[in-house]
Amino acid sequence: MFRTALRNVLAHKTRLLMTVLAVMLGVAFVSGTLVFTNTISQAYQNSSAKGFDQVDVAVRPDHQESKGNTVGKTPELTEELLATSTKVPGAESAIGVVSGFTAIAGKDGKLLGEGWQSAGGNYSGAEDPRYPLTDGRAPRGRGEVLLDTRSAERGGYEVGDTVRISVDGPVLTPRITGIFTTDDGNVAAGGSLALFDTATAQQLFGKKGTYDEIDVRAKAGVSQAALKAELDKALPKGLVETTTGKELADDQAEIISSQMSGFRQMLLVFAGIALFVGTFIIANTFTMLVAQRTKELALLRAVGASRRQVTRSVLIEAFVVGTVAGAAGLVAGIGIGVGLRSLMGVLDATVPDGPLVVSPGTVATAFAVGILITMLAAWLPGRRAAKIPPVAAMSSVHAQATTKSLVLRNTLGALFGGAGVAVVLAATTMEGSDGQAPMGLGAVLLIIGVFILTPLLSRPLIAAAAPVLKVFGVSGKLARQNSVRNPRRTAATASALMIGLTLITGMTVMAGSLQQSIDKMASSALKADYVVSMANGNGLSPDVDTKLRELDDVTAGSPLRNAPSRIDGETEYLTGVNGSAVGELIDLPVEDGTFTVGGTKVVVDADTAESRGWKAGSAFTVHYEDGKAQRLTVAGVYRGNEMISGIMLDNGTLTPHLTDPTDMQVMVRTSDGASDATKDRLEKALGANPAIKVQDKKDLSNEIAKTFTLILNMVYGLLAMAVLVAVLGVVNTLAMSVFERSQEIGMLRAIGLDRKGIKRMVRLESLVISLFGGVLGIGLGVFFGWAAGELLGTRMATYELVLPWARMAVFLLLAATVGVLAALWPARRAARMNMLGAIKSE
Repeated sequence: MFRTALRNVLAHKTRLLMTVLAVMLGVAFVSGTLVFTNTISQAYQNSSAKGFDQVDVAVRPDHQESKGNTVGKTPELTEELLATSTKVPGAESAIGVVSGFTAIAGKDGKLLGEGWQSAGGNYSGAEDPRYPLTDGRAPRGRGEVLLDTRSAERGGYEVGDTVRISVDGPVLTPRITGIFTTDDGNVAAGGSLALFDTATAQQLFGKKGTYDEIDVRAKAGVSQAALKAELDKALPKGLVETTTGKELADDQAEIISSQMSGFRQMLLVFAGIALFVGTFIIANTFTMLVAQRTKELALLRAVGASRRQVTRSVLIEAFVVGTVAGAAGLVAGIGIGVGLRSLMGVLDATVPDGPLVVSPGTVATAFAVGILITMLAAWLPGRRAAKIPPVAAMSSVHAQATTKSLVLRNTLGALFGGAGVAVVLAATTMEGSDGQAPMGLGAVLLIIGVFILTPLLSRPLIAAAAPVLKVFGVSGKLARQNSVRNPRRTAATASALMIGLTLITGMTVMAGSLQQSIDKMASSALKADYVVSMANGNGLSPDVDTKLRELDDVTAGSPLRNAPSRIDGETEYLTGVNGSAVGELIDLPVEDGTFTVGGTKVVVDADTAESRGWKAGSAFTVHYEDGKAQRLTVAGVYRGNEMISGIMLDNGTLTPHLTDPTDMQVMVRTSDGASDATKDRLEKALGANPAIKVQDKKDLSNEIAKTFTLILNMVYGLLAMAVLVAVLGVVNTLAMSVFERSQEIGMLRAIGLDRKGIKRMVRLESLVISLFGGVLGIGLGVFFGWAAGELLGTRMATYELVLPWARMAVFLLLAATVGVLAALWPARRAARMNMLGAIKSE
């Protein structure tokens, strides 16, 4: 039986090629994902580990939890602690580390590096071993700075040049006194690093006389563990915590691995979709191969082969195909990994250098996926073939689906589909994240149900195309009949395309609806013409609000100043605003009381008020950051949204209790409204700072839209793999169908249907099957998009369903294009068939 199986594989090389390609593409996607993410993760880990070469033990503040009504305050690392760390037995040296956000502008005025990767720190003494100088000297005073080599190269800077820098708003213009090298992972990944002398860094980052961390080097022969033990004895317990350099490197490696895990899982989900679609093709292929060899298998049964042996023979074929596809997919996956790594550089998403990582796990996964998926898909056709009675098979009495099996299939499909719809609808009534898991389960059940029912659905839907097909005469009529002749085969072929279009349509519906709701939110909630914020999301200096309100054309302005507090023993963040102007800058529906902010009067969003049992007139005690308490009164309850929510009070009340006030954003209203000229004036007033964003309502919407567009484009690109696999499925089905109908095609040629008519028949059949899958996919996609939107609408009051009719028309056109392209080779093959040879074939 093993030799027979191998001979069958070699005898049907052409027929199995499409199956190998389908499996190979899925395996390539999986192995390519693993190679790419492992390579990037390893590169970051290696780069990160180098960054801890100069650290044997790190001393950090012990982050204590808030207790009672006291707001937790992080202990400070003082000069005294630095001196103590230097003197402990086994310590060679200790360096106080100060760090914070620092934006560097290139000579073109644009920000160097990514916003969150733009960092600053301190250069300790005349020579800091952490940052070897390649040129120049250490900085001295506020007017001098060092740049890393990569940033200097990108910005075109040299020692002696003046550079524009921003820490929390105002622009500084220090002179570059030196260029240094660093193993910092963020710099290696395209970020930037600017270094000041220690006193300047402490002043700029709001840490006068204190440090974020103390890095201690051990003397020769002293282990990290021994040094840590000495530091634990010398330093005050409960105020600081010590960590060895190895532990820091391991923790960083774990963080990087965790961050890459989400990205890897997302890519693997799409790889799974491609494999799932490929499963239909494999099952289709083996079903047709087994059907074409019915007499052969029956003869094997007649000479003594058991049912298990026949099934095993088919599975051996699948094993060989899966092994070949797994090997080819692994090679292709390594190529995909290399290509994605290169693409990161082309897109300026710089990552650290490192070797290509092809782990044993990746190799094992590639072969396991290829073999298991192929054998799983081939098992049912093999089992079905083994059940055919030998006499019936040898007499060419094909085992048609019985009425009982069709009733069972349709009943099962209806149960799955009905359960799926019910669960999805139930999930839409739930709140936020509570409905995510049920909706996912309902979606899976519904897709399974529709797949099972597809043979039943194919007849009425394809029949609906009959009036159009009549235009093409005999070819059109034959195409329609061929499409419904074997509903199961048509269903399996169309389902592959259906799944891809379901996901694409659903994502498109959600993205369009979200964009509409965000636009509506921005236009309805904001009266301000502009919102000013930092590029990396950090806090702004209060000087920004002061400078903006000094401008003649600014009629109203207010910062949004966040601060922690304790209310009834729980942490609650307060938002400080300019009480006299906030009513001119935002427009939020008031559900109770009035929107009055000033003195001890505050306004609260409806969710917070409901959770705490407050209403207009309620009073509560707040404990501020400095430990002082105050009694506040709720003047009004408003309906918040994703942009504005929480407890708002006047900055005149809040700011005296803050040690280092910072603003998350500043809202501004101008006399001339939003215009390019006004925006330019605001930007110039802030020193044309590359780290500060001045955005109007449209800019805010577009910024959020960029995220959706990027995700959507990624989804389109990743799902293109599933669509490509679906195309192979249509080609495979048509090619084998043409082979199966050789006699029929020969007879059609013999009675007068010319080659053009044969080609047209095959193309129309492909077009009908593809459009059938496209209609099902778009319909399901719209349903899932609506359901997900209903769930999202519980958290976003402005959400409303928007159907992208133009894009859905494009998707339907895509399905039609798939049908036309997939039929090119099978149609040509059918037309070139020798009619006499075809008639005589069995």
